Amino acid sequence: MKTKRLIKLLIGLILVISNISCDQITKNEVRKNISYNERIEVVNDNFVLTKVENTGAALGFGSEFHPTIKLFIFQLLPILVLIYLFYFLYKKEDISKLNFIAITFFIGGGIGNIIDRVLHNSVTDFMYLELGPLHTGIFNMADVSVTIAAFLFIISSVIDKEKNLLKSS
Repeated sequence: MKTKRLIKLLIGLILVISNISCDQITKNEVRKNISYNERIEVVNDNFVLTKVENTGAALGFGSEFHPTIKLFIFQLLPILVLIYLFYFLYKKEDISKLNFIAITFFIGGGIGNIIDRVLHNSVTDFMYLELGPLHTGIFNMADVSVTIAAFLFIISSVIDKEKNLLKSS
C-alpha cells in the first residue's frame, strides 16, 4: 500500500475514533452524573443538559416498533451501511478531503449510537438547544457528528457545482 494512502487511512481512523470517543465519553458522564429528565441550564435556557434514553431514532421515531424490526432498522442496517462506508474510504482514492472528513464523521457518529443500542438497548440523548425560533430535539455527540457530516457534504456539493460552472464557462 502506498505511504500516502496509508497515512490517509490512518487519519481517517483517528477521526472515526475521535468521534466515537467524544460521543461515548460524554454519554458515560451523563449516565453517571445526570438524573433522568433532570434539567441543567448551561446557557440560560438556550442550551440545556438533560438525560433521556431513546429506543427509537431521531425524535423517538420507531421507539414503538417490534424488537425484531428495531434490531434490523437500528442495528443491522446501520452496521451494513457503515461497513460499506469503511470499504468505500479504503477503495476510493480520489475522494475530496471534505468528503473524506464527512464520511469519517458519519461513521464515527453512527458507531457511537450503535454502541449504545447494542450495550444499552437505547441511545442516551442529553443536549437541547433553543435559539430564537430554532428548537432542537434532545440529541447527543454522535448526532452532532452526523450533522457536521451532512453540512460538509452540502458544502462539498456546492464547491463541486461551482468548480463545474467555472470549467464550463
